[in-house]
Amino acid sequence: MISRKSKYAIRAALFLARNHGKSPVSVEKIASAEKISKKFLEAIMLDLKLGGLLDSQRGKHGGYVLHDSPDQITLGRIIRTIDGPLAPVRCVSVTAYKACEDCLDEATCPIRLVMKEVRESISRVLDLKTLAEVIHSCEALPVLEDPVPANPSGSEISAPSAASATARPAVPPRPRP
Repeated sequence: MISRKSKYAIRAALFLARNHGKSPVSVEKIASAEKISKKFLEAIMLDLKLGGLLDSQRGKHGGYVLHDSPDQITLGRIIRTIDGPLAPVRCVSVTAYKACEDCLDEATCPIRLVMKEVRESISRVLDLKTLAEVIHSCEALPVLEDPVPANPSGSEISAPSAASATARPAVPPRPRP
């Protein structure tokens, strides 16, 4: 499971990706738009900068920009920068391998074999999914329209209640034999 910090880092990076090629964006603007604590976001942005994902500019018109283009930054890179290895257990990590102390034989350990598949699957998705692809896939989603259509007569139409929308007809209980 990825941390909240990684989720916020991805959201901030996506915000910067949508503003790629424009002037630097302040932490305040990102925090406000993404509903993230400014103080927490400042720490995240510093980690992303130290990880080589962001550049910063000081001053009145300062802020952050992506170091690379959105089609070059993957979600896997962001998560590793914030949370470290993607592997569910250290003995299958590519970047932070450590043998299990209680494992009898790594080559035949069933837990390690399954966790290696899990790590490979996670890596395959996250290391191929770029910020640009995520933005593009979100843009392709349909925009939800107002669930209550306007009434041409001008009088208000009330939306059906959740109970009536999901209510099922009463079914009599089955007789017991």
